[in-house]
Amino acid sequence: MKTTVETTPASKKMLWAGRVLSSLPVLLFAFTATFCLLNPAAAAQGFAHYGYPDGAMLPITFVELACAIVYAIPRTAVLGAILMTGYLGGATATHARVGEPFYLPIIVGIVVWLGLFLRDARLRALIPVRD
Repeated sequence: MKTTVETTPASKKMLWAGRVLSSLPVLLFAFTATFCLLNPAAAAQGFAHYGYPDGAMLPITFVELACAIVYAIPRTAVLGAILMTGYLGGATATHARVGEPFYLPIIVGIVVWLGLFLRDARLRALIPVRD
């Protein structure tokens, strides 16, 4: 059963705003993953601060990088946004558990979905904003 959803194309400003907003979480994830790979001693110290075991850093870093790559590819961006949301949920829980402010991962998650909303007409059709 196929259903069609009428979508209105985004304006150029909306499309570019979505691209810029979408690039921010990708750059953030790529930067932190690169930091973990290039400076493993400092990253391991941070992981120990949050109570993660020594062997968890590399798998978590690869998951972070994979989420960013899947989100950056337009055909898989929705799946990437879902994966990034899950990853950021873990980051939120980690910060809350150690008593640190936990609003930053939530803000990044909002930017992930706002950027996708602005650049993907199918998502706008699925979640319409009413006047």
